[in-house]
Amino acid sequence: MSDEPDDSPGVLVFPPLLFVLCVGVGFAAYLIRPSRFGMALGLRGTGVIFIFAAGALALWAQRTMKAAGTNIRPDLPATAIVSAGPFAWSRNPLYLSLIAIYAGIGIMLASKTFLAFLVPLALVLHFGVVLREERYLDAKFGDVYRAYKARVRRWV
Repeated sequence: MSDEPDDSPGVLVFPPLLFVLCVGVGFAAYLIRPSRFGMALGLRGTGVIFIFAAGALALWAQRTMKAAGTNIRPDLPATAIVSAGPFAWSRNPLYLSLIAIYAGIGIMLASKTFLAFLVPLALVLHFGVVLREERYLDAKFGDVYRAYKARVRRWV
């Protein structure tokens, strides 16, 4: 057994897995009770825009993290504070993109029941992932992280 402390934030759940679970449960709820908003087809098309914009944001954030030489997965050690690209205006662009993609699907479906699961997705991301990562980064990077945190909002 190693005396080394675990160099990871100890997130509650792997964020992409959480997203997939919420999408699955949301679709199941939608199929069981397809409660819909009275939304014009053109407005539902904004869901597609959300999905594509959020997907582009996620790709940009991933490339920025790779270029900085740090791990993207939250169960692996962070090696740097990334403050370039989308991280210059949000500390969590990858998680923001998961929320926006989920919202986009719900808007596309115009489904109240699907969108209801956006709340648990956002809450678990916030309390089970983001806050844990913030504590970890603060402990690991100290003043460098605190200065970044003071400059850039958590979400948007």
